[in-house]
Amino acid sequence: MGKLWKRNAVVGAVLVLVVAAIVLNGRYAADVGEAGKVLGQATEVSAPETGPLPDAEAPTDAAEGTSDETAVVPTASDYFATARLSRQQARDNALSLLQEAGSADEIDEQVAGEVAQGIEALASYTMTEAQIENMVTAKGYDDCVVFLSDDSVSVVVSSQTDGLQTEDIAKITDIVKQETGLPASAIKILEVS
Repeated sequence: MGKLWKRNAVVGAVLVLVVAAIVLNGRYAADVGEAGKVLGQATEVSAPETGPLPDAEAPTDAAEGTSDETAVVPTASDYFATARLSRQQARDNALSLLQEAGSADEIDEQVAGEVAQGIEALASYTMTEAQIENMVTAKGYDDCVVFLSDDSVSVVVSSQTDGLQTEDIAKITDIVKQETGLPASAIKILEVS
């Protein structure tokens, strides 16, 4: 009896951690741009220009005494790739924890059901995010990454030449509302250039 209680406590703790990770991921995504943003407000985030570093800051190779003439600066496409990778790693870790908890020998039906619901939620989030990303890019945006949680969605899109306009915000909001059923007040749209 004590062994079963300990397993259930561990599985419950894992589920709480997974839910917390999903919520924190959604909040982190929302905080990527600016806290307290209102739907319709967009922020442009620019990557610094690449070019030679000043001589005083140029890194040198101690073995050869040479200096590196250019700096490697992340671009907007790097942001999207990094964001997708981070999101996928968080989901993989959460899924691994859930699968480990679900494969315990003496697991009761309630905990097994909670584990199955957690795995189903992760799969649903992943599919919905991919659908939104595909639909947004189909509307003519170069790139997009979506972070979905239970009660909010953050959409980060590559900026257009003139930046995000009201029409752009409306298009993206409509797509997200159709796919998630969430109200416009739960949708945050950020711009990266």
